[in-house]
Amino acid sequence: QVQLVESGGGLVQAGGSLRLSCAASGLTFSTYAMGWFRQAPGKEREWLSGISRSGSSLYYADSVKGRATISRDNRKNMVYLQMNNVEPEDTAVYYCAADLRGSGSSEIEAHFGSWGQGTQVTVSS
Repeated sequence: QVQLVESGGGLVQAGGSLRLSCAASGLTFSTYAMGWFRQAPGKEREWLSGISRSGSSLYYADSVKGRATISRDNRKNMVYLQMNNVEPEDTAVYYCAADLRGSGSSEIEAHFGSWGQGTQVTVSS
């Protein structure tokens, strides 16, 4: 079955950087658009970024635009989210998700059929 496993979370100081990784298995990775979401304590899950199957089209939420870079390696079945200049407001559980039918631009959770279990990111001030 499809499995997505995030890694790279942890404690980071405000102003620092982090790189989240998501390893995919059990699917033909290059046929899926991928997305990153996060959920902060007491808040709804929020879409952050998406990437098309080939990696040629990238999409970002306003909350991370200019600070985040999404990328993928279809040879390794990996998708990444690099975030720079992190803020305490970035503290959340970060999830990657796979969308079989989309272009990478979807922000709608229901469009993503497979999810990872998440990785915790905590930004200290």
